[in-house]
Amino acid sequence: MARTDRIADVWGTRTPYARGATWPVRVDTHLEDGADLESVDWVQTASILHSNGDALDIAVDDGRIVGVRGRAEDRVNHGRLGPKDLYGWQANASPDRLTRPLVRKGGELVETSWEEAMGLVASRTKELLAEQGPSAVGFYTTGQLFLEEYYTLGVLAHGGIGTNHVDGNTRLCTATAAASLKESFACDGQPGSYTDIDHADVIALFGHNMAETQTVLWMRVLDRLDGPDPPAIVCVDPRPTPVARAATVHLAPRPGTNVALMNGLLHEIIANDWVDHDYVDAHAVGFDELAKRVREYPPEKVARICDVPEVDLREAARLLGTTDRLLSTVLQGFYQSHQATAAAVQVNNVHLVRGMLGRPGCGLLQMNGQPTAENTREAGADGDLPAFRNWSNDAHVADLARVWNIDPMEIPHYSPPTHVMQMMRYAEQGSIRMLWVQATNPAVSLPELGRIRSILEQERLFLVVQDIFLSETAQLADVVLPAATWGEKTGTFTNTDRTVHLSEKAVDPPGEARSDLEILLDYAERMDLRDKDGEPLVKWHDPESAFEAWKECSRGRPCDYTGITYDKLRGGSGVQWPCNDENPEGTERLYADGKFFADPQYCESYGRDMVTGAPLEPVEYKAMNPSGKAIIKAAAYVPPHEMPSEDFPLQLITGRTVYQFHTRTKTGRIPQLQAAAPDVWVEISAGDAELLGITEGDLTQITTPRGGVRARARVSGIREGVVFLPFHYGYWDVGDQHEGAGRAANELTLTDWDPASKQPIFKTAAARVSKVGQGAGPPSEAPTTTASAPLSAHVPATRGGPGAQVDEEIEETAGGRR
Repeated sequence: MARTDRIADVWGTRTPYARGATWPVRVDTHLEDGADLESVDWVQTASILHSNGDALDIAVDDGRIVGVRGRAEDRVNHGRLGPKDLYGWQANASPDRLTRPLVRKGGELVETSWEEAMGLVASRTKELLAEQGPSAVGFYTTGQLFLEEYYTLGVLAHGGIGTNHVDGNTRLCTATAAASLKESFACDGQPGSYTDIDHADVIALFGHNMAETQTVLWMRVLDRLDGPDPPAIVCVDPRPTPVARAATVHLAPRPGTNVALMNGLLHEIIANDWVDHDYVDAHAVGFDELAKRVREYPPEKVARICDVPEVDLREAARLLGTTDRLLSTVLQGFYQSHQATAAAVQVNNVHLVRGMLGRPGCGLLQMNGQPTAENTREAGADGDLPAFRNWSNDAHVADLARVWNIDPMEIPHYSPPTHVMQMMRYAEQGSIRMLWVQATNPAVSLPELGRIRSILEQERLFLVVQDIFLSETAQLADVVLPAATWGEKTGTFTNTDRTVHLSEKAVDPPGEARSDLEILLDYAERMDLRDKDGEPLVKWHDPESAFEAWKECSRGRPCDYTGITYDKLRGGSGVQWPCNDENPEGTERLYADGKFFADPQYCESYGRDMVTGAPLEPVEYKAMNPSGKAIIKAAAYVPPHEMPSEDFPLQLITGRTVYQFHTRTKTGRIPQLQAAAPDVWVEISAGDAELLGITEGDLTQITTPRGGVRARARVSGIREGVVFLPFHYGYWDVGDQHEGAGRAANELTLTDWDPASKQPIFKTAAARVSKVGQGAGPPSEAPTTTASAPLSAHVPATRGGPGAQVDEEIEETAGGRR
C-alpha cells in the first residue's frame, strides 16, 4: 500500500494495462486523523463534485463522516478517487452550514420556523397564480440534486403550477451536450461508455480538459498511455492542459473558431475518402450537404482562421480518419461559445461519417459538468418534458398527462421551455415575480454579474433560495431554506455515460435542515396540487417511492429505468440505462445496431436551426428523416459576436481548476482544496506579458466592455492573444462574507448565448490586461500541477502536506491485493 499527497499528485499511481484488457483495481482511501479503518461503518454513495460518477463509500464514526474510500467493484472508477472525492466530504461539517430557515424582515434575514418559511413561499405562489397565472413563477435548479428530487420538481412545476419557466444551471455547462445529441440523434443520451477508453486507438478531446474536470477518467487514459498499444491523443484547447501535454497532436485554435476547425478536419476526412459509405447510406441522412459545406474549408484556409499549423491540422485529421477505434469527448471549450451546438454536432458528424458508434472503442461522449446533469435533463427539471418526451408532439404530452393523471392542456407546451437567461430577462421586465433557486449560485455563475445582481435585488421579485450555505445568491433572498446534502439523504444519480448510482443516507443533516425532496413534498402539499380525480398530484412520500414513480414515467422511453431497483444498485456496481426487460443488466453503448431513437413519432426533438435557434416543425422533420436515421447537419463558420479591437485586443476565456468546483460553496470550505487554489488568477502568454510589461505575480486589471477584475498574473503556456480566468471566485471570500472588489470572472462575460442550446457564452469576450501599481508581487497562487503551470521555475510547487495523504491499494491479482 502506498501513501500519496493527492494534491501534489492529482492522478495518483499508475496501473498500466493493454488495449482490450480490464482496467486494474486501485482503491483510494482518505480518513481524518485518528479514524480507524476497521471500526468505521461504510455507507454506499458516489461523487457529488463532478460528473464522472466515481463510486465510493462514506466512513461514519459516531454519527460523523470521517472519510471515504473508492468502490473497487464499480464499473466507473475501479476504486479510484479524485481530489474533490477524497477531501470534499469535509464541507458537510462546515460550521457555517444553514440549519434553520431564514426570512427577510426589515431588510435583514432572520431565523424562523419551517412553518412560517414554507407558509410564506406557498402563500406568495398562490397570490401570484391568482393575479397573473403560472407565467409569474420560475424555478432555477442545479446539477447536484438527486433524480427523485428533480422528478418531483418537474411534476409540481409542469403538472401542478403549469409554468414553462423551469431550467437548471446545467444550462451554463452542458445544455449543448443535450442539444447536440438531439440534433444528430433526435434524442438525448450519451452513445458511448467509459469502457471505450479500454479499447480505443485514438482518443480525441475537443475543448475538454479531462485531466482536471474528470480526474478519474483521465487516470484511465494515463494507464492506457503507460501500457502496451497506447492510444494516440488529439487535443483541441488553447491552454497547455495536462491533456495537451500528453497529446500526439495539440491544436490550440483561437477562441470562437471551433466550427471552422471541425469543418477543416471533416474536409480532410471526406477528401481522403476516410468515410464508411455503407454505414452512412444505411443509417444517416444529410451527408451530401456536409460534403458540399466542408469543401469550403480546406486546411490552408482553416489554419489561417484558427491560427493553427496546417501540418498539425492534417495530422489530426489523419488520426481521426484512419483509426479503427475512435473515442471522442467534448466539453466546455466547445459548449460555452457562440456556435456551441454547431461545433459539437460536427464532432458527432466525424463519428457518423466514419461509422464509429456502438462498438468497443468507438464511443462518443458529449460530456456533462455536474454529477447529476443527466438527471436534470431526463426528469424534466431543465424545462424539457420528463423521460425525453417531445414537447412538440401532442401524443407525447398526452402520454405524460396519462402518467400524471391530469389534462394534457395543463402541461405547458405552447412554446419552447424558457432558458435561464430568458428567465432573467422576464424577471428584469417584471413578468416573472417569483424565482425559486435550488442549490446553485447565479449571483456568481451567470454572465454579466452586475446585471444579474440588479435583477435578483429587485423588491418586486420574490426570491427563494434553497441551499446548504448562505451563498452570494442566498444573501439576496426573501426566504432561505436550509437543505440537506450528499451523505445526509438518500437518492439516485446518473453520470455522463448513463451509469445510475445509489447514494445512501450516512448521517443526519445539521439542525433543522431538510432534504430537497422533503422540501418539495411539503410545498406540493401546501399548494394542494391535485390530479383530475382529486387525488394528490405528487403521490410518493420518500426517495424509493419517488424512484418507483419515475420508473413508470420512463417506461418505454429511451432512458428506461424499469429494470432498476434500489436493491439492484446496492452492494455492487452502478447500472447503465436503458435497463428493462430487454436489457436487464443495462446497456453499455447506444446505437450498436445502427438504430436510433429518431423515428418521427418517438423522437425527443425535431431539432433546431443552428443559426437562428428556431425549432423545426414536425412536418419538416418527417420530410427530412422519415425513417428515423441519424442526422448529419452541416454548419458554416460565423465569427464571434465580440471580436478583439484596439481598445480590447485580447480574448478572455473562463474555466475551471481541478481543486475547486463551481462557485466554491463546498470546495472553498475544504482545507486541502482551498489551500491549493485560494484566489483568482489570470493566465497570460509570455509574449503578451512581455508586450504589456507584466511578470509572474504582478497584480493586473482585466477589463471588458462590462467591467473589471483584479487578479495576479500567471505567465503560462497559454496561446498568445488569449487570457484565462477561473470562474469559481465570487465577490466575497468563502467564510468571510464581505464584499471585495472585482474577483468574479463573470463580471466580465457577456449576455449572449448559442442560438440552439441557449448556453451562455463564456469563451469569447474581448478584453485588455494592464499592470496595476509598480514592482513585482509574490507569485500567483494558481496551481502549478495543472493547466495553470507557470513558465517560471521559481514558483513554489502546489502541495497538500500531511493532511492530503491518501492510501492507494493496488490489486495485483484477481485473488487479492498487495
